[in-house]
Amino acid sequence: MLPLSALLLGLLALALAWPVPAVLSRARWPRRDPVAALVCWQAIGLAGGLSIIGALLVHGLSPWGGSLPEAWWAWAQHWFTGELPAQPVRGDHWVAQTLAAVLALELLGVLALALVRTARTRARHRALLELLVHRGVDEVPGVEARVLDSPVPAAFCIPGARPLLVLSSGMVEEFAADELAAVVAHERAHLAERHHLLLLPFVAWREALPVLPAADRAHDAVRDLVEMRADDVALRSVPGPGPRRVLARAIVAAAEGGAPTGALAAGGGVLTARVTRLLDPPEPLPRWARPLAVGAAVTLVLAPTLLLLAPALV
Repeated sequence: MLPLSALLLGLLALALAWPVPAVLSRARWPRRDPVAALVCWQAIGLAGGLSIIGALLVHGLSPWGGSLPEAWWAWAQHWFTGELPAQPVRGDHWVAQTLAAVLALELLGVLALALVRTARTRARHRALLELLVHRGVDEVPGVEARVLDSPVPAAFCIPGARPLLVLSSGMVEEFAADELAAVVAHERAHLAERHHLLLLPFVAWREALPVLPAADRAHDAVRDLVEMRADDVALRSVPGPGPRRVLARAIVAAAEGGAPTGALAAGGGVLTARVTRLLDPPEPLPRWARPLAVGAAVTLVLAPTLLLLAPALV
């Protein structure tokens, strides 16, 4: 049973490493429902990691038993007793075990390193900005934001335990009240929904597997989707008529200012796609489509788990 599980896990890992991300990144429906698309991308990342590590692990342990728990236990005993299984253990089995361990440690290590490095970068930016931004009477009325002296319109937020929302003085002075409210609502959406945590696994995936085209594709797609999601949330609180045009003008103007590393900016993502989506909004997905997408994502995550455990249940 274990060789069959290893084969199926390998095929699933191959599908999730290239064709599935390629199809999803080119699909048009994600812009119609960024939330459902983000759930699907998270599932692809998690299922892909489980599949490739699981395929290597199952193949490497297959001589030790007919199911993963049995094989793992026999493998662990081998290191104390020196007893080998009845089936021959070839070199490819030892290589697969080693690769599974290395890949698991690399993915987890890169994720932890990305978390620590991003947190440190944001802490440095925040400490620097605290010295440069205005306080007290110079704060933007009605919002929890700081003003940075710069003639270039800019808006970004630095997430974390002590989030910081920064607007440039050029934006505060030049933007109309509704445009400023739209930008602030966009940045608050990033902070409220913890979009930085949705991006972090894909930052780690790209760093751990730089030769894998799907890693870049997934990171860029998730980055654009969190910006579209923040746009959708911001639209609900933009005052006056024509909120879509107001927000579109604001994010185009804010794109000039950029943002520090690790920050989320109103002008981030693929600007053309965001503006087109705001000015010519696509039809929302049917009501049944989001549950279907979420169900597919759950199934995708359960598939490698079941393939790993199924031999023990038969």
